[in-house]
Amino acid sequence: MITLKELTNIEELEQLEIIEQNVWGMESLPVHQTLTAVKNGGIIVGAFDSNRIIGFSYGFAGFKDDQVYLCSHMLGIETEYRSKKIGEQLKKKQLEIAQQKGYTEIHWTYDPLETRNGYLNLSKLNGISSVYMENAYGEMKDGLNKGLPSDRFEVHWHITSDHVKNPPVYDNLIFLNSVSNHSQVPVCSQLDDTSLTEAVYAVEVPKDFQRIKNEDKNAALDWRMKTRELFNKLFESGYAAIQLIPGKYTAHYIFVKKDTLKLGGNQK
Repeated sequence: MITLKELTNIEELEQLEIIEQNVWGMESLPVHQTLTAVKNGGIIVGAFDSNRIIGFSYGFAGFKDDQVYLCSHMLGIETEYRSKKIGEQLKKKQLEIAQQKGYTEIHWTYDPLETRNGYLNLSKLNGISSVYMENAYGEMKDGLNKGLPSDRFEVHWHITSDHVKNPPVYDNLIFLNSVSNHSQVPVCSQLDDTSLTEAVYAVEVPKDFQRIKNEDKNAALDWRMKTRELFNKLFESGYAAIQLIPGKYTAHYIFVKKDTLKLGGNQK
């Protein structure tokens, strides 16, 4: 049985090191930094199988444009425990603690071509994104990110909003791109719709981007650059990504006008 708990002392925080190394293959965060974060508004949640830590989420206090929010920086789960909804459990526990501390928003980033993350962040948790960050972290050398610009969606999770509690449902999607296969590697073609006047749009992405990176790096870079252009165009036109719907070989994002969403707190 998986249990969750907030981590607040040195002994508990030291347990994060092995997961960081296993998941990202990088040096772990210093305990003096994570300890300082949790003593000053940060939240670290551990997931345990019996007494063994198998996953965690880490967030620290953020401030921008006169707003305080929780910046959720890391979420890692040991390989054998993935696809068991533990990431979702960690985020929901993070939300619970964040509300207790008085936060109304949680922000984090993810690669929009990693559909497992997109499905969790937007479709399961009902976060939204209207910010595209080009090469957000510069050149990254870990196994998941090596070799491509580190583009990211910035997710805003309005944790007290009606959108999170009762997300809208959309149909009649207008796709801004199409996907074809070339030597079993999906290829992106952009469609001509420069006006962006419709209520709802969709952008199709490959379901398994890591496979494309491993098999054809040029195709992976092509996906990065073409979707970068589409996502930036949508965000600049006032749209927000609100869902990711997975299919057999591809997935698609749904975009709607951000000003149509109910993002304020404590709405009835």
